[in-house]
Amino acid sequence: MIDFLNTLDTNIFLFLNGINSAFFDQFMYIYTGKWIWIPFYAAIVYVFIRNWKKESIWIILAVALCITIADQLAANVIRSWIERPRPSHEPELEGLVHIVNNLRGGRLGFVSAHAANSIGLALFCSMLFRYKLYTWVLFAWAIVNAYSRIYLGVHYPGDLIGGAIVGIFAALVCIFLLKKLRPKIFLIKPETNFSQETSFCRKQENFLPIWVVAFTVLGIAVYGLFVM
Repeated sequence: MIDFLNTLDTNIFLFLNGINSAFFDQFMYIYTGKWIWIPFYAAIVYVFIRNWKKESIWIILAVALCITIADQLAANVIRSWIERPRPSHEPELEGLVHIVNNLRGGRLGFVSAHAANSIGLALFCSMLFRYKLYTWVLFAWAIVNAYSRIYLGVHYPGDLIGGAIVGIFAALVCIFLLKKLRPKIFLIKPETNFSQETSFCRKQENFLPIWVVAFTVLGIAVYGLFVM
């Protein structure tokens, strides 16, 4: 069964990784970077502070804990335990993997820390905001971030699925702790709570993270067109 799943995972990876172009080489290479998304993370923190005031410190700490749990479980605990090489370091796949700008990552790849961190953040914020547009945008951002790892040849699809499970676990743990320690954060308050869509829509500054994602993606696309 393990051999069958590994073969299936490899075949799906080679199929998806083989779909590439000069434009998406540049797009995915930049999209997968950490620093490019700092304005997005800052915008999310701004929304926390703008709506939850002093209570936002607890939310920020919970997010930091969520990312730490997801990242450490994925990058240190599970990878060291499973010891599955990345496709970019697999001798049997030499010459078959599409590599961009010689990005190969570390030797081990199961599970994906990118997938764990991005899915964890998306789920945590979605459960906190409870607003459909945020949920769609956050998960679209996270899924493309995860898929970029297949495109760039540094993770198998199974790595991403495992990373997503780790991220979901981290987010649920942190939401549970936040509800236990600071339950009033989740109380319905029409003037600030995201569960009231009409109230949320009246506060246009709350859409800042969505606009940041949109303009960042647009900027990456324009750059990709110029350098392809």
